[in-house]
Amino acid sequence: MNDFVRTQVDPITVEVIGSALSSIVEEMGEALIRASYSTNIKERRDCSTALFDLSGNTLCQAEHIPMHLGSFLDLIPHIMKRHPVAELRPGDVFCGNDAYEGGGTHLPDIVLAEPVFVDGAMTAWAVNLAHHADFADRGHAHIYQEGLRIPPIRLYRAGELQRDVQELILLNCQVPRERLSDLRAQMAANRLGVQRLQALCAKYGRDTVLAAGAALQDYAERKMRAGIAAIPDGEYRFADRYDCPEIDGELDMSCVITVAGDTMHLHFDAPPQVRAGLNMTMTALLSTVYYAVKTVVDPTILPNSGLARPLTVTAPAGTIVNCVHPAAVNGRLGPCQRVVDLIHGALAEAVPGGVTAASNGACFSITFVGHQPVDQSIWVYLETIGGGFGARATRDGLDGVHVHMTNTSNLPVEALELEYPLTLLRYELVDGSGGAGRHRGGMGLRRVYRADHECRVRVDGARLRSSPWGLEGGLPGGRADIRLHGGARPFDHGNGVLRAGEIIEVVTAGSGGYGPPPERDPAAVRRDVAEGRIDPDVAEVVYGGID
Repeated sequence: MNDFVRTQVDPITVEVIGSALSSIVEEMGEALIRASYSTNIKERRDCSTALFDLSGNTLCQAEHIPMHLGSFLDLIPHIMKRHPVAELRPGDVFCGNDAYEGGGTHLPDIVLAEPVFVDGAMTAWAVNLAHHADFADRGHAHIYQEGLRIPPIRLYRAGELQRDVQELILLNCQVPRERLSDLRAQMAANRLGVQRLQALCAKYGRDTVLAAGAALQDYAERKMRAGIAAIPDGEYRFADRYDCPEIDGELDMSCVITVAGDTMHLHFDAPPQVRAGLNMTMTALLSTVYYAVKTVVDPTILPNSGLARPLTVTAPAGTIVNCVHPAAVNGRLGPCQRVVDLIHGALAEAVPGGVTAASNGACFSITFVGHQPVDQSIWVYLETIGGGFGARATRDGLDGVHVHMTNTSNLPVEALELEYPLTLLRYELVDGSGGAGRHRGGMGLRRVYRADHECRVRVDGARLRSSPWGLEGGLPGGRADIRLHGGARPFDHGNGVLRAGEIIEVVTAGSGGYGPPPERDPAAVRRDVAEGRIDPDVAEVVYGGID
């Protein structure tokens, strides 16, 4: 429980303090991005920042990566179980990433948490997460293959770096120079957050700031309840399939959403957890649900813990949507994207016009690992690639963007070729991959890489076998694809080697259209299929074939 007496705060002050909290986490995020070293953070912005109260409730999260909330949800409770508040000191910094003993969702997401003291009293937590693109070229049968597991441990004790802990972490990294620089950037971001929150408390008083934080959570709860109450009571169902290179075939997933008054219960069914990195912890599922429901019910709801109070989430333990130890979790973001599709698909019936058609439904990623030709040092390059964003009831979908749980950026060609021995031969939108409709779905992307020197490659994605669905008569979007050229040998479940001069082509999925498509001349359809602007399978469904 928070050690303060609930102070009555007028609504204007609550609003002012709420805006200040939002500014603090956004400034923390910008500091982390600007101070970081790796392309994954400084260019692709694969990081998040937040403030938490004493009980581990989210006060405010920056609008970065929705998925990262899953790594925040249980971190503070895990720390508090191991380290009572009375033992904490100013300058303590905890580091963690483990999916089972650290509140995380996968190991590359390393979280730093620092307690905020005001006038000697523990007041809040400054927290940030950065995806360290380092745990690459590993197996994913179980979590022990996926990298170093870090429970919440002190990286700094009363402001003093614990060098043995840092050395242990860096020794298990393939590119320790990047990791050290990014960890220092994370430290700088948290220190900035601590200073800004202390200044806010000095201006308004510690009890007032804490009371305002509690009032903001209550307000988010009221808005979520009001939004749910506007949805007709009932039971809404949806099912979809998930595929990726790691597994053979497809996995069936489904959800049942029950709306009763101002509450919502979401139940998910999925196959048993697999010996691949596709499994989701419950915190990953919760963060996905909170995001997806918020986008439909009321996107203006404040991103704090209050919005979760009217929601209950269940899923059988030991399944891919609620895995148990020691399931591998590295690629959990892909199935999380499909969970968004399930929720949106179910609520499309309940909220006509309030849901977009299916987006590309994937976190399409590619990782290259090799040795620099000059000094044989290891280099690791990871990027995720955008695709189509689903058409809306009033306008076309967006082209070539990251969607839903992954809100990162596409890496510029110049940044890639400047730092890594790779050449990007093509980077373009895939014409015709947006589903036809009154409003067209967004188009996917094509990126074609040539290896300048031999390297290992891992590529992952989804919608290779199924298409993003349309709504209200809109047609599905184009599928994803992975192709090898230049003599490259076949990959094994997404893993392979490119020798110098060999090429890999990644095509991400488009997205579904909204509303029935207009009539089209058959000759024009045949021409579009021949020139690659329309997928032949889509033409078959939409226009009755091309013969």
